[in-house]
Amino acid sequence: MLERPKRKNPVLRTRLPTLPPAARSRIALGLTAAAALGRFELQQCRDCGDVQYPPREACQRCLSINIHWKLQSGDGELLADTMLHHSNDLFFRERLPWRLGLVKLERGPTVVAHLHGSIKQVPGKVTVRAMLDRAGQAVLVALPEKETPNMADDRQLREFTCDPKFRKVLITDGKTSLGQSLVEAFVKAGADLIWVGHAEPWKNFPGFQEIKSLQQVSLVPLDLTDSRNVREVAAEIGGKVDIVVNNAEHHRAFGIGNRAGVETARAEMDVNYFGLLRLAQELGPAMRSRGADGQSSAVAWVNLLSIYALANFPPHGTFSASKAAAHSLAQCLRAEMRPAGVRVVNVFPGPLDDEWNQLLPPPKLAPAALARAVIKALQDGIEDVYPGNVAQEWLARWRDNPKALEKELSS
Repeated sequence: MLERPKRKNPVLRTRLPTLPPAARSRIALGLTAAAALGRFELQQCRDCGDVQYPPREACQRCLSINIHWKLQSGDGELLADTMLHHSNDLFFRERLPWRLGLVKLERGPTVVAHLHGSIKQVPGKVTVRAMLDRAGQAVLVALPEKETPNMADDRQLREFTCDPKFRKVLITDGKTSLGQSLVEAFVKAGADLIWVGHAEPWKNFPGFQEIKSLQQVSLVPLDLTDSRNVREVAAEIGGKVDIVVNNAEHHRAFGIGNRAGVETARAEMDVNYFGLLRLAQELGPAMRSRGADGQSSAVAWVNLLSIYALANFPPHGTFSASKAAAHSLAQCLRAEMRPAGVRVVNVFPGPLDDEWNQLLPPPKLAPAALARAVIKALQDGIEDVYPGNVAQEWLARWRDNPKALEKELSS
């Protein structure tokens, strides 16, 4: 069972982050794309039906190039295991001993996978999952067939996840129902300390007193439109934050022609885009330096975006544009955080059940459901999350035909 980490000795130097080998072929990135969504997919031939691993340009059985990535169950049998006590790779050398195993999947291929510590019986039944390593690339991890007590506490598994347990979290906006649901979800997930930002401390928001009374919560005045304020908060807590959850947003309805002036659109950009930029400039360097800072190192940056970032929703047109800009900026942030092993998690929910979506018909996503999706994404080590039925349908239509989705939304 994972124990609460001891207080860091400030005299000792901080260990610099290292990454596992990250070289992948272009075709192998299909496995990474699926793992980023929490899916285990392997190549399957459309002609002969053969499932193959590792990824190849053509079918290993019939040489057909008519192959595609298909969801697999991951059930298999552990044939053999070994404990690695020496490695020429610096990342694994710092984490020895390291356990690996050979797994025969029910669908055919035999794979080498990282082994969870609770797997004792060899041979025995296991479940293989594709997960992202610290370099952001897909690896295979063998887990017990059935859930075990404190399963997420495994030392090796924790290298592939961003589990909030015993970590310190910054939530940028605690005055909204979503922010308060996030605080409650992180408390339940075992977070050690939660800094909760509030941009207007003189206002008494519903539910805010209950959040303030929680033992793990510490309030910080945080206004993402104020560069000086963001800089001061980063100077105070930036060297301690393990997980950032940027849920602050400015959301107003209507598009271009239904609103005069640019003030509302500027306010949306100032929070949704420039707010993220300010936060990344001030907190990013500190988190990058702490990517290998012991058991509870800096691990994740969560951006609450919107499914409207993929294709503009005209009834919320300028808000959609600000979220699209934030999405692009988050991709840049992901590239800059990756060398430190800090994962950037982008969340694309459908319409929330809040005041700015009152006129939209259901289904709408409850703030508590979105908060649970964020926690699960961190615990599973996922990179992109699309919570809710609307987001899932929107994503499928966007992938199938972006132009058709654009025409449907504007009609």
